[in-house]
Amino acid sequence: MFLNTVLMVLTDLAARFLGNTVFRQHFHLLLSAVVVFGPAMSLWVSQHSIFAKRSHFLYRMFLRSGWGWTCVFVGSFVFLLSFSIRRSLSLSMRHLSRLGVAGGLWLGFCKLLDLLENATGSCYEPLLSSPEVTNGQPLLVLREGESKSECLKAGMLWRGYEVSEDVFLLCLCCLLLAEETAVFGPYLSLGGISDAPLRILFLFCVLLLGLWIFLLLCLLAYFPQFPTQLLGGALGCLSWRGLYQGWYRLGPSWCSPGRPGQGLLNTKNSISEADDAQLSNEHLN
Repeated sequence: MFLNTVLMVLTDLAARFLGNTVFRQHFHLLLSAVVVFGPAMSLWVSQHSIFAKRSHFLYRMFLRSGWGWTCVFVGSFVFLLSFSIRRSLSLSMRHLSRLGVAGGLWLGFCKLLDLLENATGSCYEPLLSSPEVTNGQPLLVLREGESKSECLKAGMLWRGYEVSEDVFLLCLCCLLLAEETAVFGPYLSLGGISDAPLRILFLFCVLLLGLWIFLLLCLLAYFPQFPTQLLGGALGCLSWRGLYQGWYRLGPSWCSPGRPGQGLLNTKNSISEADDAQLSNEHLN
């Protein structure tokens, strides 16, 4: 009983915060400010911290499979919420398709960025035995005719036009989590029934959002790379805007899967059409 009360209090507070209109309208601006000014934190953080090592558990466990973690928790929450309201598998799959579209967009951009780096990069061989060292780094000798895979396999360095895929992924996941979980607050305020499994999944999504923000701050502070991280963040924000602020708001004639909560919040517990229209307008803001 006590744990259930704690769960309800925590999820109600989180749902009210994530569903707040001010938060939904300005979260992308806050995330953009973090990406722009975050590298300045490198002036104050210690390079001897455990988070300054790429081999840290959080980087290995979560960052390398960030999209998988996001799909597991967000997908479970979206499916359980939509299916518990309407008991329609087709509607639940339509809402889940938003994750598939975002995942396809992310994979497509990753392929394009990899092609861009291959096309603009060159292979360099470090002269480790050379006595001439500049700023603590050995001299690099250009090796022509080497592909990126051959270069890295031979233990050499590849330098090309690069966009931070980690920052791109984290920004996209943060914005996606904020959008998909924002509907839970209005759903509860309109009298929607929510049992413990749904609230636990929502709480996991909130914790995952906090973890992604924390890892983003760690990357910017301990591994600053300007302007590659700035470009990655911009690409993540543009992807979110094109999907959630663009295509997902269009009608079925555009083959749009719809915005989060669309078609779900007007039948449970005798919620009126006027209430649903008001909620839809708030969610669009």
